[in-house]
Parts: sequence; C-alpha cells; structure tokens
Amino acid sequence: MNATADPLRLRSTATDLARRLSDAGHTAYFAGGCVRDELLGRQPHDYDIATSATPDQVLALFPRAQLVGAHFGVVVVHLHGHLFEIATFRSDGTYLDGRRPDHVVFSSPEADAQRRDFTVNGMFLDPLSGHLIDFVGGRDDLKNHTLRAIGNPSLRFSEDRLRLLRAVRFAASLDYSIDPLTWDALRSEAHSLASISIERIRDEFLRIMLHPNRVRGFDLLDSSGLLKVFLPEMEALKGCSQPPEYHPEGDVWIHTRLMLSLLPDVVSPPLVLSVLLHDIAKPATWSCDPAEGRIRFNGHDKLGAEMSADILRRLRCSNEVIDATTTAVANHMKFMHVRDMRPAKVKRWVVQPTFPDELELHRVDCLGSNGLLDNWEFMHKALTDAPASASLPPRLLTGRDLLAMGYPSGPRMAVILTEIQDAQLEGRLTSPEEATAWVKANHPPPP
Repeated sequence: MNATADPLRLRSTATDLARRLSDAGHTAYFAGGCVRDELLGRQPHDYDIATSATPDQVLALFPRAQLVGAHFGVVVVHLHGHLFEIATFRSDGTYLDGRRPDHVVFSSPEADAQRRDFTVNGMFLDPLSGHLIDFVGGRDDLKNHTLRAIGNPSLRFSEDRLRLLRAVRFAASLDYSIDPLTWDALRSEAHSLASISIERIRDEFLRIMLHPNRVRGFDLLDSSGLLKVFLPEMEALKGCSQPPEYHPEGDVWIHTRLMLSLLPDVVSPPLVLSVLLHDIAKPATWSCDPAEGRIRFNGHDKLGAEMSADILRRLRCSNEVIDATTTAVANHMKFMHVRDMRPAKVKRWVVQPTFPDELELHRVDCLGSNGLLDNWEFMHKALTDAPASASLPPRLLTGRDLLAMGYPSGPRMAVILTEIQDAQLEGRLTSPEEATAWVKANHPPPP
C-alpha cells in the first residue's frame, strides 16, 4: 500500500520485494486491486502482495518490517520509501461481527481467492513471469463489465457489511453493471449496514460521492436501500413538489440529483455534501398559499443548516467539514439578494475561505432549476476581482476599544463593529481616529 509515489518506481519496488520472497523459496503474487487496475490499463495507487511465506518468514527476510495484523498474517514492509502490505495466503474462519473473521488458517492461493469480495478483486499476478492466476472468473467479468461477488453473495456481504457499500463504489467507479444475484443479495442485506460503525460508512460514502461518476453511485445507494440506512432524511425529498415557475425540473429529489450531475469531476467534501443537503429542510418547511396556490419553503435555509449539522455530526464528520457545509447551506439563498448588498458585505463574503464552494453550489443550483446565472456571474466577478491574497483588513476598532469608550458588551457592540468594518471596506473610514469619531457621532455611548 502507498499513498503517493512515482508509478514506475512503485511497481518496480513491489516487484523487487516479490523477487526476494521468490528467491527465498516462497510464492509471491500481486493481489487484489492492483491486478484489476493493471488489467484495465490503469495505474495502481498501491500494491498488495500475497505469499506462501508465513509472517515469521516475511519478518526474517525484512527485519525492519512491522507485523500489523498478527491474527491475519499481515506484515507491512517499508522499502525504498514505499509501504507494502504482505499477507500470507489464508482461509477465513467465521465472521461474528460483520467485519472480521474470528480466526484464519494459512492456506493456498486458491483458498485465499475464495475468501475475497468480488471476482474483479480476486485475481493474482506473478510479477516475475507476468502470469495471471484467476480462480474466480475475474478476467471474464472485467471483459463483460460486471461486478460479481465471489461465491455466495449473501455470505460475502454477511462476512463484512462494508462490502455492501464497496459494491456500489466499485460499480460506480468502474461503471460496471452488478450481477443480478449479487444485486439481489445486496438489496436483501442493505438493512444490515446499520450494524457497522458510522465512521466506516461515512468514509466509504464520501469515496462514492467524491468520484466523478457520483450520480451512478447515488442512484445505486438509493435503489439498493442503502442510502436510507444512514441518510434517512433524504427520503422526504422524493415527491416534495416545488413551484414549477422556478423548478421546472421536478421535485426536490430530482433537483438534488440533477445538481450532482452538474458538478465538476473534482469536488471537496463540503461541496458535494452541501449539494446533497442544501434543500434537506424543504419537506419540513413546505407550504402552499391557498389564495395564490404558490409553494413556499420559508426558512428552509436556516433549518437546513441546523439539520445538516445534526446529520454530519451523526456521521462523525470533522468540525471543519461540518462548519464549511453548514455555512454553504445557510448561505445558499443569499445569492438572490447579492445585487442589493452593500459593497462591504460582498467583499466580506467573497474573502471567506468557504466562498468558492458556496459559489459553485449556487451555480449548479441555478443550472439545476431555472438556468439563470446572473447573480452567479455578478459574484464570480467579485471573486475574480479580489486579489489572490485578499483577506479582511485589521479592524480599525475592536471590542476592547469600545469597552474602553463605555460601550457594554452585547448585541449592540457587534452591530457597531460590523458597521465600522463596512465603512472601512467601502473606504469611508481609514483610521482608528476616524472610526472613533464616527462611533461617537452615530452611536453615542450610554450615559
């Protein structure tokens, strides 16, 4: 395994490692995803090695290696600046926790292949001879663009519930169809996803949503029943009608899905999460004026930010992701009024670190509904006109200065400080002395 490395050096180093095992009399194959990727003409990001050598024998060859999975026969070798997992061929015992076997038995390459998840991930490659070892029909499934569980699909999913999400991720990222028996088992076992840790679910979910083919992943999560296990709030978006004059595309679910399809290939977690959640409160705020027959969602931005924060905390997202996502959700309706904003407010907004993602959220929100980009163009110009190193200047006066002038802390102080900063950003106040005089004239201190 390896995070970032020169592709050619990474493979040659992995081959050298396999050669050292082979020279010592052991079988050593590339295993799993790296084999799949090479057959597809893709550059693997890491190389895992499966071997007949026991962990002790691997450690004898590589004294500085680390035994990280003694129970499973996994050794991590550091070689030429890279990390590689070397695992002894094994058969797994009973899975009692839906995640790991209670014991393993060191065995043969064929038995090892049978314990893996999907056929396309179950092949081996001898890097010294170039010979492919395929006990599970993975090469045919690659040719047929099919994702198929190895052996009994229900058993594979019950062994490790995360494989339910991994099936969706592989089908989406490879753009493969899912074998009917595997699909039926996935749908039948979808409810059991709730038995594994939310952190594992979150990580796999984000990998799906950050991939360029995220819409396919989103559709599979929905149709399999997996999405409602960990994001049940999304179900209410289906059938939640919107005013057709603003949303000719359809209900909130259709609108959200369409927005996902309009995102660029590379997105940040807060951006894709804000697309998913920006209208999460529309069902709760839906109303229809009986006289006009007009649908409204009053306050859905504010409530949506609160709901988003609750959802992301439940998913154990980082505070950074939660703050950035909820800020985008809370602000997404502000774009309606940007032409009426004072220049200082526009400047204050565009220099915020979250603004580029907020602007992209607005772009796909427009394209996924009425198609009008006037306000996006206005704010995009404000962003591009701002210097690359733009940030808010130091305040002319601080809360401590106002306290010294006799102003009590509280909401009024916050209002005064904001007004001073607005005037500063608009060039009407340029020094602490001017700001002090302005405060005394416009906000006389209390007696």
